[in-house]
Amino acid sequence: MFTDIHSPVQQLKHPILQQLWIKRDDLIDPYISGNKWRKLKYLLSKAKKENKHHLVTFGGAYSNHLLATAAAASRAGLKSTAFVRGETVKNEMLMLCQLFGMTLLFVDRTSYKNKTSLFEQHFGDDPNAFFIDEGGAGMEALTGCAEIIAELPEATDHIFCAAGTGTTAAGLLKGIHERGLKTILHVVPALKGGEFIADEIFKYLGHTHQLILHTDYHFGGYAKTKPELIDFIKSFVSSQGVLIDPVYTAKMMYAIDDLSKRNYFKKEEKIIAIHTGGLMGILGMKDKF
Repeated sequence: MFTDIHSPVQQLKHPILQQLWIKRDDLIDPYISGNKWRKLKYLLSKAKKENKHHLVTFGGAYSNHLLATAAAASRAGLKSTAFVRGETVKNEMLMLCQLFGMTLLFVDRTSYKNKTSLFEQHFGDDPNAFFIDEGGAGMEALTGCAEIIAELPEATDHIFCAAGTGTTAAGLLKGIHERGLKTILHVVPALKGGEFIADEIFKYLGHTHQLILHTDYHFGGYAKTKPELIDFIKSFVSSQGVLIDPVYTAKMMYAIDDLSKRNYFKKEEKIIAIHTGGLMGILGMKDKF
């Protein structure tokens, strides 16, 4: 169901950086956008090869991954179910998931930690059930995310991406090494204590060459913000015409801007930020604006 799509690379206006660009993966699809599309691309191909017709996955109440999986399953004529972490709630994201036909199973946070057990308990006897880890994590996701590098100019000095688990970052680093590039990958963890992401990337690739983590831009932790981040989003969106979200992409763009003010880059260096989509998640923070 997924065809090859090359999203545009758009130059941004910046008072210091002469070559700041953004890879607009958010434009791939309104619901299966950005790294969600990249991660699901080969997972759905695998499900089809294994003749599985029921996608089972995991996520929080405002998970962009759940919405992307629901939309992808609907288009492919597949059934979808999600284990949702935490108490039973209703919100805009989950409403959209249900509109796309996804069944929601709310589970307590302790039970949620053992995803394999949940899957076996509920769907172990279902030969059509296909396990998709939280966020689509896995080698198929790495393969999909690695393809981004082939769509970028080879003469790129720095690539930036936001990170939750590190799967997208691992895929990008994989693509950089496969193409023999000298590009440096900068990862901005969206959560506090993001140093573990380097370990996760190492588990996938066995190395972390050309990787730099910037762990001081979490603004209090995952899905947390501060007034300065909200102010930055308002300024960025109004001046650039590109929507970014408070959970991931805004923290990445803030990091680039802050680093530029600290003379971290040479003015002429080419920097590309990867817009990983997931903009529907901004609905969970509408009260901040």
